[in-house]
Parts: sequence; C-alpha cells; structure tokens
Amino acid sequence: MTAQEWYQKGNEYRKQGNFAEAINCYAEASRIDPDSPAAEAKKMLDEIMAFYCKDMYNP
Repeated sequence: MTAQEWYQKGNEYRKQGNFAEAINCYAEASRIDPDSPAAEAKKMLDEIMAFYCKDMYNP
C-alpha cells in the first residue's frame, strides 16, 4: 500500500475510535513517506494518548 492509503486507513480507524490501529497505520505511512500528513496525525494522536490517563478512570 502507498503512504496515502495507509493514511486514509488510519483516518478510518481514528473515526471508529480505534486509536491504536490508527497510530499503527500512521506510523507505516510515515515510514514510507516521512513528509506524509500521517506524520503529523500520528504526533497528534501520540500527544492525546500521552495526556489521557486511564488510571484516573480505573483505580
């Protein structure tokens, strides 16, 4: 698949709320094309996931 196809697949996963798979797709797109918009999308999701503290909701 091309970087664009991986990026689009990542967008589909993100819209479904499957952030782990979205990050994996964005990472693959970024590996193929470092200038892909997937690089920025992955960075944003990484920051969101780092901010989200699951332990606060599951003590």
